[in-house]
Amino acid sequence: MYRETPHPIHLKDYRPPEFLIDRVELRFELDPECTRVEARLALRRNPAATRGDGHLRLHGEHLKLTQVAIDGHVLTPAEYRVDGEGLTLHRVPDRFTLETWVEIHPGLNTALEGLYQSGDLLCTQCEAEGFRRITYFLDRPDVMARYTTTLIADRTRFPVLLSNGNPVARAELPDGRHSVTWEDPFPKPSYLFALVAGDLSVIEDGFVTASGRNVKLQIFVEPHNLDKGAHAMRSLKKAMRWDEERFGREYDLDIYMIVAVSHFNMGAMENKGLNVFNDKFVLARPDTATDADFDGIESVIAHEYFHNWTGNRITCRDWFQLSLKEGFTVYRDQEFTSDVGSRAVKRIRDVRTLRAHQFPEDAGPLAHPVRPDSYIEINNFYTTTVYDKGAEVVRMQAALLGPETFRRATDLYFERHDGQAVTTEDFVRCMEGASGRDLTQFRRWYEQAGTPELHIRGEYDATAGAYTLSVCQQTPATPGQPIKQPFHIPLAIGLLGADGRDLPVWLAGESAPPALGTRLLELTEPEHRFTFTGLSERPVPSLLRGFSAPVRVHDDLSDADRMFLMAHDSDGFNRWDAAQTLHERLLLALTNDVAHPIPEDYIAACRRALCDMSADRALLAEVLSLPSETYLSDRMTVIDVDGLHRAHRQLTQHIGERLRDDLLAVYHANAETGDYVFSPEAIGRRALKNLALAYLMRAGDEEGLALCHAQLEAAHNMTDVMAALRLLAEQGGAEADAALDAFHRRWAGESLVLDKWFSVQASAPRPDALERVMALLKHPDYSARNPNRVRALVSTFSNVNQVRFHAADGAGYHFLVDRVLELDPVNPLLAARLLKPLVRWRRFDSERQTLMRAELERVLGRSELSSDVFEVVSKALA
Repeated sequence: MYRETPHPIHLKDYRPPEFLIDRVELRFELDPECTRVEARLALRRNPAATRGDGHLRLHGEHLKLTQVAIDGHVLTPAEYRVDGEGLTLHRVPDRFTLETWVEIHPGLNTALEGLYQSGDLLCTQCEAEGFRRITYFLDRPDVMARYTTTLIADRTRFPVLLSNGNPVARAELPDGRHSVTWEDPFPKPSYLFALVAGDLSVIEDGFVTASGRNVKLQIFVEPHNLDKGAHAMRSLKKAMRWDEERFGREYDLDIYMIVAVSHFNMGAMENKGLNVFNDKFVLARPDTATDADFDGIESVIAHEYFHNWTGNRITCRDWFQLSLKEGFTVYRDQEFTSDVGSRAVKRIRDVRTLRAHQFPEDAGPLAHPVRPDSYIEINNFYTTTVYDKGAEVVRMQAALLGPETFRRATDLYFERHDGQAVTTEDFVRCMEGASGRDLTQFRRWYEQAGTPELHIRGEYDATAGAYTLSVCQQTPATPGQPIKQPFHIPLAIGLLGADGRDLPVWLAGESAPPALGTRLLELTEPEHRFTFTGLSERPVPSLLRGFSAPVRVHDDLSDADRMFLMAHDSDGFNRWDAAQTLHERLLLALTNDVAHPIPEDYIAACRRALCDMSADRALLAEVLSLPSETYLSDRMTVIDVDGLHRAHRQLTQHIGERLRDDLLAVYHANAETGDYVFSPEAIGRRALKNLALAYLMRAGDEEGLALCHAQLEAAHNMTDVMAALRLLAEQGGAEADAALDAFHRRWAGESLVLDKWFSVQASAPRPDALERVMALLKHPDYSARNPNRVRALVSTFSNVNQVRFHAADGAGYHFLVDRVLELDPVNPLLAARLLKPLVRWRRFDSERQTLMRAELERVLGRSELSSDVFEVVSKALA
């Protein structure tokens, strides 16, 4: 906590560390009340650094130092200085061994950074700067060392003792304790350190690598969750094989461990050889987890495993380079999911997330480049820009280079930088080195914030058989970057003929005949004109196929063109995008005018899609899903909260009424009564069936209501149960309350299922939503110390239930700020993330602006704030 305004850290001020640490020996005497940590560090002066004043400054927070020694000499208080942020040693030699003894208190560590208690477990979270809460250290990612860790604890209370690397020694001690020593042979930064201690059960399996090595796989869970880890293990093995085949990356230790913990600020953490996971991304059974949960587990397991090379073996030099590991690894996990499932559906879901969260971030006061220039609190830069836009930047490079060259480039990156802490610039140089291309202009994607906008117009010349696309790019100003230079943008396009088939995309002047399908154009100037020849008819252009760049497109396509693309485009993503644009235009028109007609050809297009049983069911469900109210709000200059909600309900009801018979037929055709299967086909059937049910329910259809009750009672799987429960909760009334009560009784002992129960009620847009949410704060199963539970209730209400959170009286804003101020002293990272819905306050009407600004100023008026919260609020109000 602080009282003075914190100072930002700037990329331009980066300096190499004055000292390096070659070896780290740690000894923990573990106890929740008081853990003793002995650290032995082999330090040497860094020849690449500028020589300083001879002092050594180590990071350290919330530590009680009991002794410090250099080369066996115990220092007197005159030889060092301790303050709230670290330890300074005066006049140290060029090479020496430092020993420190500290005491820490895991049971009191509510911030969930460093070593903390989660239920009956002790565990760590050290990214980004948590290791300084464990011992005094050079807690920065460019200081990489080899670690040996000895854990000592009561053998009854903590029978399982885990840390990074391979176990090398075990001992039973005479005082009822035991010890395990772990050795990690690979150098790593301190943020990748991990330990877990507790009473855990284990799921074991094995994996034989491509070179024939046997790797032991272990997933540790609390004993009562032992039957919920099979899917996670299958996902891990699938990811390991995929990484060998797609990127040539083989696992390097003898053992790979995952631990599921219930109190965790993030999704998971890739600590070398010992991944610590939020249990929601490990635990699943068909009766407790939805398709989205199963899919999320597979994706996050893969993501953290892929970090072994893109983050661990090669890490980031400083935290400004965070996207080096996160953007690249998100790209890798997206490709993995695309390869094992539906590529089009995966792309749709990733782009929906990007548009719903990253595009607004780019357009708001928290906008920042993929590689930021400065920060106050690094925890605030674990953003969709760094992760998801960062992945898009890698994807664009892969598109520009092509699959074979991109693989050579990543091989070069792994070979050149293994064991190093590097930068995004090093990554791009490998792309250039393998391809021979100059990517100087492309680097602007790392340096400039904001979402480029493409204005595209088409013109057909029947006489010449030519079609010309005029493309202009511009990027709006963002905080600190008023002027933008043109980006290097890969624009993938196709041309469709009247029969719906792809035409040759033949640029004027080309001699070789082109292949049918997709053509990649490259934009480097503010304006381009591309002329395609050999066309006997006006084509319908399919623009930005596969979402080849993270841009907004403004084109001159008619609604008829989009309906044509929706029906015929060979690019699954663009089929969906055409439909989304049609939905969006109609919803915005209805927002402005409740009497705006709903065209018959729009309904006919929806019917054709709904009845296309030859298509991928999951893709159809995406095509027929309306964009969310939150996403639509980003498309308005001044957000009309109530108008958007009314329009969304109006169109949903109209579709449900007009397509009633088709929706009922689709529901019954995709119903299932057998055992749950996690496969793309089965997921697609459930998604389409539950979408049909949603339209029927929102149209007030009596048969739909009966089907909803029957689906809830049948309880074949949690996907169908939650779909039905959510629809009943939206409707409200005595039947909904009875269903919610029964659900709670059934799942009272399952924490992750109860998160769903809280979330369903927080998202229901009922007039009494806020009152119900406030009452749930007092529910015995609610705990502000559990981040999952806070996100399920508070974050769901403020981020998903837009119409009730943004109620005109401002009560939702006051509610959220109360929660932030309560959480900030105990978990500032979580508190800061809760504030995001208020950041865009300038986008609303003047009355709501006044209310939101007042609440933000209330936060800023608090005498003591965390740097996490201060940074978000001060930027929002700037």
